[in-house]
Amino acid sequence: MFHHEPSGPETTASGSPRAGRAALVLVLAIALICGAVAAAILWRTGARADRETAAHRHRVQATTTARSQDPPVAIRPGVEPQAVAPAVWEYPDHVRRSGSVHVPPRTPQGRAVTIWVDDSGAPARPPDTTADLALSTVAGSTAVAGAAGLTATGVLALVRRSGEGRRLAAWEREWERVEPVWSGRLGRRSEPGAGDE
Repeated sequence: MFHHEPSGPETTASGSPRAGRAALVLVLAIALICGAVAAAILWRTGARADRETAAHRHRVQATTTARSQDPPVAIRPGVEPQAVAPAVWEYPDHVRRSGSVHVPPRTPQGRAVTIWVDDSGAPARPPDTTADLALSTVAGSTAVAGAAGLTATGVLALVRRSGEGRRLAAWEREWERVEPVWSGRLGRRSEPGAGDE
């Protein structure tokens, strides 16, 4: 009986620990690189947008004309609820404006409050802080890194499956060549008088 030792790269175990670690390192590297590139782009773009927004935001003093209308509860735990009160202010200089503005809860009539307005003098959202920019950058780059990691994992899985298919096909061809010798069928067929009655 003959014993054949398969050799060559086709017989390498696709699920070996070394191959698994290499694939994991590759996926992590791709995810980290994509995340870092996304973070740099998001930070640069966000900082530019924040500078442009800040150039058109102005802090002014407003005076409430009535008591604030307080919200029943905080929107989120740990976040101070915002009340709304009618107020008057001037922006640009000597142009009197009025409207509803956000104020601390229980703000009385006649209280001076600081508000943000745009170039026309209308109430506007304040410009984002560095912390806001950092938070949005981290969130965006994390999402990009996750998507890149999932994509790389999918591509590696397809490549690995394709490689396993080639290895199985090579194993089948090798088995067709070796099996008759290994099982002894080839020897029985070639014996003199085999099959003669």
